[in-house]
Amino acid sequence: MKDCPETAWALTLAFGIIGGMPSEPFVYEARYGWNRRTGLVIIAGLAFTVLAVALPGMSLAMRIFVIVFFGGGASFFLGVICTHRVAFRVDASGVTLGGMPPRYRAQTRLIPWADIEKIILWKQQLPVAPLPYVGLMRRKDAAPLASPRARRLGEITARAFAPQVSLSPPRWG
Repeated sequence: MKDCPETAWALTLAFGIIGGMPSEPFVYEARYGWNRRTGLVIIAGLAFTVLAVALPGMSLAMRIFVIVFFGGGASFFLGVICTHRVAFRVDASGVTLGGMPPRYRAQTRLIPWADIEKIILWKQQLPVAPLPYVGLMRRKDAAPLASPRARRLGEITARAFAPQVSLSPPRWG
């Protein structure tokens, strides 16, 4: 792919809070942003918050929980999508994995093409619809992307949510 950057257009990423394309040629970029799914999540969170305030007979503890959980969640989600930060980018320098807010800068990583052996497209089967992912198999001698603690947490998460993906052949960070 290093010699033929136009193949980067073949990559797709369809996660709920990601959308948008850059104007630069031979670049695929997805940014955190507004779409139908994010709109539904924010509207649902605000609706539960309004109901918690308006419904009589709800205990104070439950009212506080709903306001903090759903209202706070909707506010946080709204803040994430308003940043329009890069979530995923493929360009001549490599693949950029944007961090998750609120630790965006600390978690954003650029993986140069020299460190990438394979690009793996796979889907997580969910009850509503499958969720596509883009995976990167890095060279075994590539520098770790994360601390040992973060790598262990990533392996636990991958085993829980994607048991069909093997963690042993590639080096995941």
